[in-house]
Amino acid sequence: MILHNVFPAGQIISRLTAPLICDRHAIQTGAPMPLTHADLTRFLSSVHPYDGLTPDRLKALLPAFRLQEFKAGDPVYAFGEELEGLYIVHTGEIEVHDENRIPVSLLGPRNSFGERGLTRKGKAVTSARATAPSLLLLLPRADFIALMAQEPAAARFFDRRRSRTAQVRGLATTPVESFMATPPVTCAPGVTARAAATIMRDHSISCVCIADGTRLEGIVTTRDLTGKLVADGLSADSPIEDIMTRSPFTLPPDALGSDVLHAMMERRIGHIPVVRNGALTGIVTQTDLTRFQAVSSAGLVSDIAAARSAEDMAAATKGIPQLLVQLVAAGLRHEVVTRLITDVADAATRRLLALAEEKLGPPPVPYLWLACGSQGRQEQTGVSDQDNCLILDDAVTSAQKGYFEDLANFVCDGLNTCGYVYCPGDMMATNPRWRQPLAVWRSYFADWIATPDPEAQMLASVMFDLRPIGGEVAMFEGLQRQTLEAASANSIFVAHMMSNSLKHSPPLGLLRGLATIRSGEHRNTLDMKHNGVVPVVDLGRICALRGKLTAVNTRARLKAAQGTGVLSPTGSRDLLDAYDVIAQTRLESQAELIKAGQQPGNHLAPSELSDFERSHLRDAFVVVKTLQSALGHGKGMLS
Repeated sequence: MILHNVFPAGQIISRLTAPLICDRHAIQTGAPMPLTHADLTRFLSSVHPYDGLTPDRLKALLPAFRLQEFKAGDPVYAFGEELEGLYIVHTGEIEVHDENRIPVSLLGPRNSFGERGLTRKGKAVTSARATAPSLLLLLPRADFIALMAQEPAAARFFDRRRSRTAQVRGLATTPVESFMATPPVTCAPGVTARAAATIMRDHSISCVCIADGTRLEGIVTTRDLTGKLVADGLSADSPIEDIMTRSPFTLPPDALGSDVLHAMMERRIGHIPVVRNGALTGIVTQTDLTRFQAVSSAGLVSDIAAARSAEDMAAATKGIPQLLVQLVAAGLRHEVVTRLITDVADAATRRLLALAEEKLGPPPVPYLWLACGSQGRQEQTGVSDQDNCLILDDAVTSAQKGYFEDLANFVCDGLNTCGYVYCPGDMMATNPRWRQPLAVWRSYFADWIATPDPEAQMLASVMFDLRPIGGEVAMFEGLQRQTLEAASANSIFVAHMMSNSLKHSPPLGLLRGLATIRSGEHRNTLDMKHNGVVPVVDLGRICALRGKLTAVNTRARLKAAQGTGVLSPTGSRDLLDAYDVIAQTRLESQAELIKAGQQPGNHLAPSELSDFERSHLRDAFVVVKTLQSALGHGKGMLS
């Protein structure tokens, strides 16, 4: 699909004559939204490629645009539908999905999309929906095609956007290094065929590379063993050189999946060594291609929904590391990747709740299961423990509480089986403290706000990130609203929370250089969690408290804060950009660890980054530190 500056479609309004009015909106909500010729001219003059049109050409194009309005959650169009035209976001936010329902982009004002479908028989090759109240401009298909034909600059712009759109790549356009097996299993020249076969058996692989150090000499596959060794009656003690394929076909790490596919089909091979500057770095097999194509968040969620046990679910959640690698390789933004990964955890939680009710029977009173921490904020990466709690209906009796203890144990044990390990701080529904009636939860928050001692600050920091996962969501809505009102009105509590948020600071040393950990297991690395994303997460939480914002996701909080005046426009833009750099760097580092066969972690050695990357990361940390300083002094970019 193409992602330039376009927007979704919803209810068609009217042709632009005098002011552009959303008639349909007026009928539905009683609140007409006028957009005059002057408004539209100013807006389009700031959007490519319309800013390159002559005044007369732009004026002639204005009557073609139609205005469309969507509420949060409204679909714009579905995959395969007939597209009405090209969409441009005037205000709001649009989420675009590919045909597998995987989010590929979040679009804001001045973004456009839809041109790829318009040039492909007019059928939508993606689906789109509004994630916030949105006002869109629609340029009908005929007018779009005419613009492309009459304005070479516009044609070049959309063609260029189409060629470099940030979407989920299919296998054909994904770099080989994103899915190759590394490090490759090798054996030295001179070993016997028996020894090579033993290595293949012990590693459960279908080939082994013959290498002298890092220099590739040849490759032996199971087909070589059967076709050359067994079929020709050679001894198992024959030198591997008699069996191997010498100087096999290779590809570099930056080759594309299409190169692999074409080579395998043309040469009728199923294994391709990957070589960089003469050194063997990986191997790609048909199994790797199949695994890459099979992993998607939708596929994992589907497998989880059909699972009959935690063990069945664990077979699906084992695919999360590969999913992370694939999504990062596809060029997706960090907030999209982490949300997709969190969706898998949400699905596992809801499935375990359903299985628990099957085992224990219907719940005696309504309940609500909530996640906090990174799952609550929809920011899970490749490293996640579980943080959760239970809110029970106030009508629950002492005798009925045993049911919910069993339910909590079932779900938390199941999550641990799925790889979401028990919370080291025991912030789980299995702890009776976090499995209480609604009235007790109200008292918790009231006490934390009234007496913000260090423990209260810590608990409030965790519990202000609560997000409902399964059960009676209405039980949380009133609690959240009342808590935000009380918290924002208590200046002493907010001041303590501000002070608490400054405990995690970016890793900056003298002269704003990067300050790495000086000793221990992670010496000479940066903690991209506690000194990277956590300081921004804390700032986002403060914004939510001060602005009574219901959003839980950090990026959503920062964007909402700008709209309410909690953050100045400059402060919001700078902090969002800084957060994007930090979070994206952390995610890409985890993907690299996974590709290297290691467990994903949160520590990154600056030496692994280019000078350009280090410079940008340092600048991002400076922005966060500056805003922390402004917050600490009660002035600056926080209004």
